[in-house]
Amino acid sequence: MSVHRPAFLFVCIENSCRSQIAEGFARARGGDGISAHSAGSRPSGTVNPRAVQFMAEKGIDIASQRSTGLDDLPDLCWDYVVTMGCGDACPHLPARHRLEWDLPDPKNLSDDEFRAVRDRIEGLVHEMIKASAKRASQSD
Repeated sequence: MSVHRPAFLFVCIENSCRSQIAEGFARARGGDGISAHSAGSRPSGTVNPRAVQFMAEKGIDIASQRSTGLDDLPDLCWDYVVTMGCGDACPHLPARHRLEWDLPDPKNLSDDEFRAVRDRIEGLVHEMIKASAKRASQSD
């Protein structure tokens, strides 16, 4: 019997900061139990160096992650699609669960404000992984 690995998708406009941070936390905290991806509606093509720096402070290396567009995503049935402050720029993607995290884009914020957004994302990802695990245990 195969075990279903929930597929998480984090979407923001540039796929440079917020969604990259969320993907990094999901991969690190969810391990092999989930499939984590991120994308942008208008990807910048790069991961913000400050996102890499501030995630390293948490012991998570996102330097090898790449900024990608929605068209670059694998063909998956998403369990969770999380959009982050991109409003109409984030198209509707089919998912079992949809969440909107109204988070400021940290790219032009001070270091302390950037870290605050990072830490908020960490908490939200943690709660989402817990909720996913609870749903999975209730469906067994």
